[in-house]
Amino acid sequence: MQFSDELEFTHRDRKDVYEHVERYGTVEYEAARTALNMEPSAFGHHVAILKRDGIIREDDNHLSVAFESGTEQRFSEDDVEVVIRQAHESDLSGLVGAIRMAIDDETYIVAENIADIVDHENVLLRHNDLRSRVFFVATVNEDVVGWVHLNAPEIEKLSHTAELTVGVLPAYRGYGIGSHLLQRGLEWATEQEYEKVYNSVPSTNEEAIEFLDSHGWETEAVREDHYLIDGEYIDEVMMAVSL
Repeated sequence: MQFSDELEFTHRDRKDVYEHVERYGTVEYEAARTALNMEPSAFGHHVAILKRDGIIREDDNHLSVAFESGTEQRFSEDDVEVVIRQAHESDLSGLVGAIRMAIDDETYIVAENIADIVDHENVLLRHNDLRSRVFFVATVNEDVVGWVHLNAPEIEKLSHTAELTVGVLPAYRGYGIGSHLLQRGLEWATEQEYEKVYNSVPSTNEEAIEFLDSHGWETEAVREDHYLIDGEYIDEVMMAVSL
């Protein structure tokens, strides 16, 4: 897959620079150099090569992981102007807040876990030997109102699959935002040559199940009494779509 190819570093110090930036999400240039104990000229050279290869980016003297974001998608529905784009590290707090608000009824356990992980790590994007994590967001007036997230394990036996979550703030449902986000997420998965995308939700999340079903997803299995929510055992519905 493309990400694996991009991570074939030819120099150990260059790999150290990338992993330091990847770990912290966004780091100040000189702080990163000091932390890695590199000479200015050597550090500058490695940064220049990583920037040239599209692996990291530099903005306002800060380094962050670079992902191909593609063209922004814009559409309008009932006078609501929506932009769909790849998430930036600066979206972190708004995105975590949007996820938590969208899943306030505790019926999207996977998304809830993702919000907790991202909030704890304080890093949106991941791209290392273990996993790749990417978000696309829907914004209205530059505020995050929805997301699609894909998490791809780098384990060889699972490398053809990716896990997806998608959600929209209640106030912005009914404008087609979820469908556009889902489409963008599956486009990304196809570009990265994944063969199958999956998602799991509690059986009580009928809205999510109906949404995915209407977009061609199939229920592959149901795990009985998998979740314990408010003292009640709830089945897990495991859904997937082939690309």
